[in-house]
Amino acid sequence: MVSEKLYEKMAELVVKKGVNVQKDQPVIINANVHDLEFVKKVVRYAYEAGAKYVTVNWRDTDLDKMAYQYMSKETLSVIPQWRYDKVKYEHDNEACYISIASDKPGAMKDVDSDKINAANVAYYTKMADLISYTANNEGQWCVIGLPSLEWAKVVFPELSDEEAFDKLVEAIFTVTRVTEDNDPIAEWEKHDKEMSEHAAKLNDYDFKELHFTSELGTDLTVGLVNDHIWVGGGCTTPKGIFFDPNMPTEECFCMPLKTGTNGIVHASKPLSYNGKVIEDFWFRFENGKVVDFDAKKEKESLKQLLEFDEGASYLGEVALVPYDSPISRSGILFFNTLYDENAACHLALGRPYPENIKGGVDMNKEELKAHGANDSMQHEDFMFGTREMNIDGIQKDGTVVPVFRNGNFVF
Repeated sequence: MVSEKLYEKMAELVVKKGVNVQKDQPVIINANVHDLEFVKKVVRYAYEAGAKYVTVNWRDTDLDKMAYQYMSKETLSVIPQWRYDKVKYEHDNEACYISIASDKPGAMKDVDSDKINAANVAYYTKMADLISYTANNEGQWCVIGLPSLEWAKVVFPELSDEEAFDKLVEAIFTVTRVTEDNDPIAEWEKHDKEMSEHAAKLNDYDFKELHFTSELGTDLTVGLVNDHIWVGGGCTTPKGIFFDPNMPTEECFCMPLKTGTNGIVHASKPLSYNGKVIEDFWFRFENGKVVDFDAKKEKESLKQLLEFDEGASYLGEVALVPYDSPISRSGILFFNTLYDENAACHLALGRPYPENIKGGVDMNKEELKAHGANDSMQHEDFMFGTREMNIDGIQKDGTVVPVFRNGNFVF
């Protein structure tokens, strides 16, 4: 039996620390219908924190799947104006966003990839000028995971339903720093402080580029933009509201120079993309762009990812995660990027985060491009960190500084 106390703590954590709801602030929740009871707890804590109103956007994987199966590609490619107007209204009223992930990994594996891709391209094209609200941290947002039986059976297929669910519950709450006998909010305040201190050390070195090697065959050099900023822990809105966008998080992340990546990188974990699981894949980069790739499973989905738009084949993020992070130590492959990216160093194809460059949140798209930033409507993380990964930081004067040895920081 799962303790209700854990769910209460998680709900309180995501409201008070995750998005840090402010008085008279609207709260938008995105959740699956099977998470109704937990969402009720989140809504209650949001109102108790002073939320002006709370709106829940419900979804259901089976209904989504039927839409892709029965609707035409042309219909899926039309995004009605009211959807745009709704989100813009939320932004204009300075809403914060809570997203709860609990869907079954690979749920869309039998769905036509072209339809999924067409729907996503249409949505991000329609919403292009609204993406900056969360990308630039103009408002608070937080993504958390919640255990479900469907997800548990993918992660632990050898166990009974009850055993698999209980094991996933234990894993998710533990790595999110929610336990029976602790204060999760205090734990996260301590964790944010430690992460920010680590990012500060990286900023002091002011590396020109990073060189990655691993036992999988990765041999990759990633250039960094000038005036870059490493970020670890939480984020701050222009109004000074601190929040934690990902729970859990173990990463220090930065902005790559769009044309500065060269070499080959081998993924160390599968990637769940558009409801499909891509396995055993690699990319080869030349002057920042992916020029060759392969995958043992779902290669077509990987191709669609790279062709999403012009910037989708360039990097927007490089993130350092110690191999001995709590998620990595768990030994569990979650098949969910929120968790798996915090078990290993990762890269993201597509859109960068403006906060990773000095003054970036105040720059327009053209100014960011002039500073070497990539531009894309999507942002997709993939993991490449390993037990034996080594990373060297190269400073502007050519000095080589060891950053990782055998998967972990050396400073």
